[in-house]
Amino acid sequence: MADIKRSAGLLLFRRGASGVEVLLGHMGGPFWARRDAGAWTVPKGEYEGGEEPWDAARREFREELGLPAPEGTPLPLGEVVQSGGKHVTVWAVEGDLDPADVVPGTFTTEWPRGSGRTAEFPELDRVAWFSLDAARGAVVAAQAAFLDRLAARI
Repeated sequence: MADIKRSAGLLLFRRGASGVEVLLGHMGGPFWARRDAGAWTVPKGEYEGGEEPWDAARREFREELGLPAPEGTPLPLGEVVQSGGKHVTVWAVEGDLDPADVVPGTFTTEWPRGSGRTAEFPELDRVAWFSLDAARGAVVAAQAAFLDRLAARI
């Protein structure tokens, strides 16, 4: 049996005059370039069994956004299993940042597929603030549960 892939992430949220907003990242790379609905995600990443999920969530926030992880009180939002079988654990943290300050991490992949050439792409090609309702239509389907859990907690 294959090992379960696990990711951990931080869902940054802020409260404004128009209500609660969450920060999501649009997945980078050629596969996601022309997609919008279902192509946004909580900043997150994989971790191995020896690393605590909370530590991985903070590390991945730093790696994916190029900014320090926020220092608020974490609200555990639990785990979901995405359609590909990956188990994702997320915490919400209240804070604010300017998306223009983000310096995304990168990954390398073969592109075009089968060409033998590799190219480097940003892990997240852009980040933006969304109302909870707008986020539900943008985020990877399984991650919508995190938005519902956040709304119930605050």
